[in-house]
Amino acid sequence: MSTAFISHPDCRRHEMGPGHPECPQRLDAIDDWLIASGLDIALTRHDARSARLSDVELAHTHGYVAEIRDLLERLASTGESRAVDPDTIACPHTWAAALRAAGAAVQATDMVIDGQVENAFCSVRPPGHHATRDQSMGFCFFNNIAIAARHALDVRGLKRVAVVDFDVHHGNGTEDILAGDDRVLMVGIFQDPLYPYSGAVPKGTNMVNVPIPAYTRGNEIREMVEAMWMPALERFKPEMIFISAGFDAHREDDMAQLGLVEADYEWFTQRIKDVADRHAQGRIVSCLEGGYNLGALARSVGVHLRVLAGV
Repeated sequence: MSTAFISHPDCRRHEMGPGHPECPQRLDAIDDWLIASGLDIALTRHDARSARLSDVELAHTHGYVAEIRDLLERLASTGESRAVDPDTIACPHTWAAALRAAGAAVQATDMVIDGQVENAFCSVRPPGHHATRDQSMGFCFFNNIAIAARHALDVRGLKRVAVVDFDVHHGNGTEDILAGDDRVLMVGIFQDPLYPYSGAVPKGTNMVNVPIPAYTRGNEIREMVEAMWMPALERFKPEMIFISAGFDAHREDDMAQLGLVEADYEWFTQRIKDVADRHAQGRIVSCLEGGYNLGALARSVGVHLRVLAGV
């Protein structure tokens, strides 16, 4: 079994200011844990390529891509930073980082479809699942996982793909882009109510949204996932699975109030992998989303990767 680990130094250069939770140290913590745990030797490391604008426009409007490109290239030339919403700040290196993050997801998709690896994890930032087809928000500029899913469908010719989102926040951007596309099944959990205060009413029949009250613990969440995600995934029989892998529902992460621990992320990953093994030739691409307590993030990514790599 072969698992690709895709990242790039450009993803560390995107900086939203001192004290911002979505910080470069997130990727450092993951790398340090992989080395310290010995898991690094079980993965094949690859530098992310930059996405083409045609890749990004698989999920975003031409107008939005032109607008954000103009802004981010201007910041790159002036050396300034600018807030694009109250939570999301662009700096001179954001354009390069955003293209690497989206490019990693597309690159991973190609590697998996081409049989170079069985699955892949993209350790990238900025994250993506809040970016809608025409708006950046919630730390996100381009929707990496939606771009990858559309690449698999529109460029590589797959017929059915599933998107699984276990971030503590609703993947509103991914839903905005993929709702109503009957080639896609999206299943997700998220704390409700919580930013971005959406998801309780799905936008399409291809969405299986599971809102979860604050302070719910892992065993209860597993029961909800087993009852609501798994039958839908089994019926859909995806040819490939894409994971928005957010680890901010961990009980040590103060971004929200859910109670997951590493064993829960291990269980999620195994259940997803079971479906991929039955229906998708094991094909999985996972992209980092949230996770802001550095220790909990590193340990949770570690168990996620152990399951993907089968070690």
